[in-house]
Amino acid sequence: MDENAIHQWLIECFGPIQGEMAFKQLNDLPDAIKDQLMSQDPSKLPKPSEVQALMQAFTAGGLNTPSEMQQTVAEGPINVKLAKSIALQQANGEGSLSTVSAQSGAAARRAMSEANLWLDTVCEMNPVAGEPEVLTRAGWVEGTIDAWAKFAAPVAESMNEALASVISERLGGSFEGEIAGVFAGPVSIPIPEGMKDPAQLMRLLGNTSFAMQLGHAAGDLSHEVHGSFDQGIALLSNPAGGLIVQNVEEYAKSLDIAVDEVMAFLALREVAHARLFASVPWLMPRFEALIGKYARGVNIDLDAMEEQLREAGAMDPESISGAVNLTKVGIADTPEQKEAKTSLETLLALVEGWVDCVVWRAGMAHIAHIEQLREMIRRERAIGGPAERTFESLLGLELRPRRMREAAALWEQIGTQDGMDARDAKWGHPDLLPVLPGDSAGADAAGNDGVHDDTAGADSATNTGTSSSSVDWDAELSKLLGEEGGDDTAEPNKD
Repeated sequence: MDENAIHQWLIECFGPIQGEMAFKQLNDLPDAIKDQLMSQDPSKLPKPSEVQALMQAFTAGGLNTPSEMQQTVAEGPINVKLAKSIALQQANGEGSLSTVSAQSGAAARRAMSEANLWLDTVCEMNPVAGEPEVLTRAGWVEGTIDAWAKFAAPVAESMNEALASVISERLGGSFEGEIAGVFAGPVSIPIPEGMKDPAQLMRLLGNTSFAMQLGHAAGDLSHEVHGSFDQGIALLSNPAGGLIVQNVEEYAKSLDIAVDEVMAFLALREVAHARLFASVPWLMPRFEALIGKYARGVNIDLDAMEEQLREAGAMDPESISGAVNLTKVGIADTPEQKEAKTSLETLLALVEGWVDCVVWRAGMAHIAHIEQLREMIRRERAIGGPAERTFESLLGLELRPRRMREAAALWEQIGTQDGMDARDAKWGHPDLLPVLPGDSAGADAAGNDGVHDDTAGADSATNTGTSSSSVDWDAELSKLLGEEGGDDTAEPNKD
């Protein structure tokens, strides 16, 4: 890349005056750093608009002054302000609506209100106080980013310490000049005296890199999620939940099913989750404890991290993303982590299975395509999307239920045999939860050594969990609709 090309690119990124200043700063850099920058393929340079967006994010993330940089490191292992700024840029990107229209908002509120009425007939848990929210993509980011950062904080802390250790103990001063160049290069950022130590700089760089990954993941996910409970846990501060209306409407279009039907189905899932989490006070703390137990046990392979750093094209947040990606530098799960992961997956499956059970009961008389919609949700939850896999690289953990079908069949069986009162009463304490087929009482969703009650054990013993054929779904649907069963819509329910 010749000097004229980089000169023009800097002007397009920062304007005539700041572009000229940046070009002068480039020429003043040490030869090694300058040669590295000049060796870049011009076609691989980010677009000027992307650079401008990133600089806006860094400004919002508190990286403008020395005191802000010091405060960022002191506040925690993740720069949440930067993560939120990046996520909001993506959430508000091309094609995203900044507001919810009056018509769409009214339809969403009506769907959630009707969903609560339908659930009253099949669920003993009370509706949540307050009104569910009608969200934009940006609104979902605003409402959930702090929860994601809280879950990721223990992993980020381990990553930052490992980065600092690798730089100061293994690589010595070999990167010191280049690290300084990151902050004194084309975009000048003054380095405070207390931050000139390479290890401290790496903590700032790790803090920033992790925040950028978190922001990109949350921004991507804002285009995919339908409601605030899509990951199976309570993320929104509003316990009544909410729907991302634009995503619901686009999802209905992709399935070629009427928006009203899809809205009604997703509203049922959202308010069912809300009722469960609001009625079971131990549930979210249990999730937090299990996720925290797993995250605090994460170990970093320093040799792998050192290799990632040496292979990085430059010492900047984008280039060292591999060094803070657990899929590349994380050590295999410890026995304690495996136990926490098993308990977490089981608890997620029981939550999603219960929701699936009550949603089907509440909606089968009202939603014609409920079986197709059920199956689509099951498959999406089991497989996960690109953004969910990005969160896995941050937390090292898959937030997906592995045995949702078996759990749904088990909850349906309990409700059929003992009634919905007895079914919902099992959420009264972790030790009362039923055991999924094939699980031992010791490997339970409570994440402890508690013993389940005899009723739960009997429930699990009588259910093989091989399929949901213990309930004739077509017959049940026919009873309510007064129609003949046996059409193709029941097929997705069969395992």
